[in-house]
Amino acid sequence: MGRSKPSRAGTRAAPVPVPHPPAASRAPEGVRLGPLDGETEDARRLFSYAGAGMPAASPGEFGWGAWIGEGSEGGHLIGAVLLESKGTTGFVHGPVVVVDPGLPQEVEPVEIAAHLLAALVPHATASGIETLFARPQGLDRVWVRFGFIPVPEADLPAAFRGRPGTGLFAWRGGTALWSSRRRAKDGAAEPRP
Repeated sequence: MGRSKPSRAGTRAAPVPVPHPPAASRAPEGVRLGPLDGETEDARRLFSYAGAGMPAASPGEFGWGAWIGEGSEGGHLIGAVLLESKGTTGFVHGPVVVVDPGLPQEVEPVEIAAHLLAALVPHATASGIETLFARPQGLDRVWVRFGFIPVPEADLPAAFRGRPGTGLFAWRGGTALWSSRRRAKDGAAEPRP
């Protein structure tokens, strides 16, 4: 649902449409997407192999994976994204996608990354998360596609500070409406210095 704001005359402007990510169910041919169901150990090995930062294992973390092949174990994990959450705020780790010989040539790893994010965002919002943060990792075009915007490092909550990487993107309900205003001790908003 879009938000509207009062115009100068005091009437409300038309709602701003909220962008929707591509359907997560439309995975590229030969790739299967699905939740990691609390089994994030394989994802952690994938993050380690790719040299990507990842959170310490914690109860309640959630991840989404991309598999190829149909072996007895359900295939080979080639991509993952992990969500670390604290209250109504989350930090997205990844997505990480490794090139594998079994991956069809016409399938671009960046598109698998986009599909992983498309699957994760609805889960995050359904679980009550209102704001997501992420390190861009050179995937700027993927983050922007989903309504993430660059924000200053100072906007990162203390609970997520110290995560590896440079740059910071954030998503707040997919509206890309953002305020760099801090809350004063009494709860009133005050501008940043």
